[in-house]
Amino acid sequence: MIRKLSAEAFGTFWLVLGGCGGAVLAAGVADVGIGDMGVSLAFGFTVLTMAYAVGGISGGHFNPAVSLGLAVGGRFSWGELVPYIIAQVVGGSLGALVLYLIATGNGSAAGGFATNGFGEFSPGKYNMMSALIAEIVLTAFFLIIIMGATDKGAPKGFAPISIGLALTLIHLISIPVTNTSVNPARSTAVAFFSDSAGAMPQLWLFWVAPLIGAAIGAVLYNALLADKD
Repeated sequence: MIRKLSAEAFGTFWLVLGGCGGAVLAAGVADVGIGDMGVSLAFGFTVLTMAYAVGGISGGHFNPAVSLGLAVGGRFSWGELVPYIIAQVVGGSLGALVLYLIATGNGSAAGGFATNGFGEFSPGKYNMMSALIAEIVLTAFFLIIIMGATDKGAPKGFAPISIGLALTLIHLISIPVTNTSVNPARSTAVAFFSDSAGAMPQLWLFWVAPLIGAAIGAVLYNALLADKD
């Protein structure tokens, strides 16, 4: 169990450092900034690389919503759910701590620190309903893709690529809406260090919506798409 939890912590650490690091450190650099496209790819690459690196140990969830969805879908033990979520939040928070130490090393304030938000804290000023719909629907499809890519009939060895590209696409769609969560551990980790007044008060949505979406996605996949043979 220690190996599994360590793998989840390392994977979520890398996701926060790489994905949120791209947003905090590189997105807005004059002339050479990576922009939203680069941030989207950074998140996708973190999942792809760590799924190959440690997915064979823990399953490569790196996300409480994914763990819950896989448990609902019968692909993961309910008894391991809480330890996995704790490992993911701890790993992500350590990744955010390292990012904070780097980002403030030139005298800058933490600022928004890649936090998620809605209303006045949404990049595009989208309201709470837009944020809920986006996070629920996109997390549901993320689970459908994960379960399909790892199903027994899927091509072997390609699941991390499909899952990483899915997360990239999700970010391309929803960065303007919520700054993209679909992952409560990622949202919680950066909220601890953000200067944004909405980071903690709005964090509830980025737990509730992804968890609901993940459960919906798992149920839909098993009901409509899973191979019953």
